[in-house]
Amino acid sequence: MSIAISGQAVKFVQSDESGLYAVGEMITVRLIGTGELTDSIAIRIIKNNDHIMEVKKILPSGGDIGIFSGSLREPCSLIFEARYKGGLSSLGLMAGAEIIRAGLEAPKDFNSYWKQQKKALRRVPLEIKSEDIISPDIEKDYTCTNIEINCPETNPARGYLVMPENPQARSMPIVLLVHAAGVSGHWCKSEPRNAMVYAKMGAICFDLNAHGMLNGQPDGYYNDLEKGELRGYWMKGVTNRDDYYFRGMYLRLIRTIDYLAALPWWDGKRILVIGESQGGGQALAAAGLDRRVNAAVAIVPAMCDWFGSLAGRRGGWPQPYESGDFKEEMKNTLPYFDAANLLKRSKATIFAEIGLIDMTCPATSVYAAINNSRGRKIIYTVPYRPHQQPHKDMLKIWEETVYKPREQFISDFLK
Repeated sequence: MSIAISGQAVKFVQSDESGLYAVGEMITVRLIGTGELTDSIAIRIIKNNDHIMEVKKILPSGGDIGIFSGSLREPCSLIFEARYKGGLSSLGLMAGAEIIRAGLEAPKDFNSYWKQQKKALRRVPLEIKSEDIISPDIEKDYTCTNIEINCPETNPARGYLVMPENPQARSMPIVLLVHAAGVSGHWCKSEPRNAMVYAKMGAICFDLNAHGMLNGQPDGYYNDLEKGELRGYWMKGVTNRDDYYFRGMYLRLIRTIDYLAALPWWDGKRILVIGESQGGGQALAAAGLDRRVNAAVAIVPAMCDWFGSLAGRRGGWPQPYESGDFKEEMKNTLPYFDAANLLKRSKATIFAEIGLIDMTCPATSVYAAINNSRGRKIIYTVPYRPHQQPHKDMLKIWEETVYKPREQFISDFLK
């Protein structure tokens, strides 16, 4: 079955609505709806998010225009773009998604390194600071607490804990919310209302900010961090594994899970981590670093296959290996924090959403990571999704076919 994907005046059509093909399978891509256009259309085909495979201009014909017909002889992705006066249409596809592998193997001491890191972290007793929060976002019969958890060698873990009042012992699952990249944006900050959503579903919910920032501060506090201490944080310490910024971020994840798992109300069985982009990368990292995490929802996740460029593919955000110098030093640092390596230790159920036109967190990078997981995988690969939510033309379809199944997965897990 063919499906029209994305766009306004013109639309791409491909031969399989999923956008997923076997290596060697026949693929056709056509452009339709060109009758209203009078100017030329600029076509670009991008392989593996990084290589321009073809650029051409075509004239509107009023009918279908063949753009691609053939097969792909290796695991890879293609993105098709049509630029015309007043708009852009895009479509993505992949061949051999299930056999894509990371661009660089894990170091031999990967397991021992993380074993030592966790041992050193847990050698220091938990110290908790808490403050009850009154918020209009917290409904009656629920509590909200601003929590700070000490975390040796890095910033404390900070977030909001929301749960029902007067819970019974060992009665509730844990939901850990983690955030997308940035510092000052609303999507970067912990908010009581975020945690309230899952508390109402019967969970102990902790909304953790990625950087150990103070919660509930004036905008100036976050703006100053973004311009100062946390400017370009994703490249800080990139030449030394013990100094790399993501080490602290991952240690805060582990520390937070240790704290939550010690609460007497946890049912002792279920921990779900949910995040998008950088948060999706954290969700995968948590699933790989802590076996108590038995489910992760990773939406267009970052921090995957950082060495994809060694295999001719664009790596996952923040593309540190492509972005910086000191390549050999980075080879000795980055693999310890790459979700592609972390997931080799995971048996968690992973619910992943992957955008086939995502230029920030390429589909190939996400598959390279998730293919290493040993647990159940529920993957929604979306041919019309960029890094942000889909274009308004496709939003309703996405809500019905991707968003609702994701929410149902979470609901079923928390029952």
